[in-house]
Amino acid sequence: MLVRLMYCSRATSAIDTEELVGILRQSRTQNPERGITGVLCLSRGIFIQVLEGGRASVNALYNKIASDPRHAEVTLLAYEEIAERRFAGWSMGQVQTNRLNPAMLLKYSETATLDPYAVSGEATAALFEEMMASAAIMGQS
Repeated sequence: MLVRLMYCSRATSAIDTEELVGILRQSRTQNPERGITGVLCLSRGIFIQVLEGGRASVNALYNKIASDPRHAEVTLLAYEEIAERRFAGWSMGQVQTNRLNPAMLLKYSETATLDPYAVSGEATAALFEEMMASAAIMGQS
């Protein structure tokens, strides 16, 4: 059974480009073994991630992330059973926040900032769909 999970968290310390690249590299190495695909976004110290795959694998990875000391305020935004993956082409894609149009952010939020704590999980999921359609996500498998 496939599921899609979306969560957000706050980084407990500053994440530089090198550390983010390391996180993505590790995800892209380990996720195919687990059958997990998805997308990661880091904006102003806030992570938003979508994970897709088998229920047990996704749940285990989410629990690992939730207990990781680099994350605080881990919040489940959405969890659903799915018939097919939306992010099948990415072992872990990356949102290019510099390519986000402020109008796109305003469509789903009170301000032109990416803050999943201030909007619904449904709005964040819709924003991710639009980001995918606008090529704001990169990093194929």
